[in-house]
Amino acid sequence: MGIQITPSILNADLSRLADEVARIPSADWVHVDVMDNHFVPNLTLGLPVIEALGKHASQPLDAHLMIEDPDRWAPAYAEVCGSVTFHVEAAKAPVRLAREIRAQGARASMALKPATPIEPYEALLPELDMVLIMTVEPGFGGQKFLDLCLPKIRTARELMRKHGVETWLQVDGGVSLETIERCAEAGADVFVAGSAVYSADDPDAMVEALRAKAEQAQD
Repeated sequence: MGIQITPSILNADLSRLADEVARIPSADWVHVDVMDNHFVPNLTLGLPVIEALGKHASQPLDAHLMIEDPDRWAPAYAEVCGSVTFHVEAAKAPVRLAREIRAQGARASMALKPATPIEPYEALLPELDMVLIMTVEPGFGGQKFLDLCLPKIRTARELMRKHGVETWLQVDGGVSLETIERCAEAGADVFVAGSAVYSADDPDAMVEALRAKAEQAQD
């Protein structure tokens, strides 16, 4: 599995989402940030909007649930998204939840806040299709990349190799042309980029530029 770029529509023009997604044809996924104003101090898109967006996006949707009680809500997102990420800090039964997401036909992913270590969740890796390492505090776009998360990315990749799993390793937060190489060198292979993509004059050209930078770092 090569480098994958998944632009976040949190930084797009939310009044014309279908048109905004059409501006990134080279993207591998469309990243959708779901926030409930409880788990994080912000409120964004819910399931009805995501269902509507899925009818217009040519790429699969990558839903990042920054919400309380994902055990209750995540399976419904798995019915309409290709990948669903829940935060381990909010999940009551992460193994059962991952299996429910997979049962709906979606990829199951677990997210970790910057201060949450990966080691206590090592045993969960075989149950997951992807691990998301947050490189900013979840809740808002446009934040500065936290270099202190790089060792955790390396540790996550080492644990994946140890268990012989082909789990994707995603990073989200402050990913740009200036930071993506460091993430790729540490072992990440899936990159969420919001501000970097949608603040560019040509969002799709930025998707390709980010991909090239990450591929160079892995060579």
